[in-house]
Amino acid sequence: MSDVATTIHNERTKLTATWLNGVAIALMAVGGFAPTISYLAATVSTPSPEWLTTTSAACFGFSVALHFMARKVLGRLRS
Repeated sequence: MSDVATTIHNERTKLTATWLNGVAIALMAVGGFAPTISYLAATVSTPSPEWLTTTSAACFGFSVALHFMARKVLGRLRS
């Protein structure tokens, strides 16, 4: 494979990994932290603690999974 093709492939791979990691960060912020902060501040109607714990844990788990998927995508880089 030519140097240009390898460079293009690597940049696309990094872009995909960055996008996945960005989605993971957003999911953690919106689904994990925001409801907890809202609950603690009691600025809006508060959900049940069980719902809050379940939702936050699920969002945290999906966020971690997406982060590791991004790391796996980076494993496709070529030299």
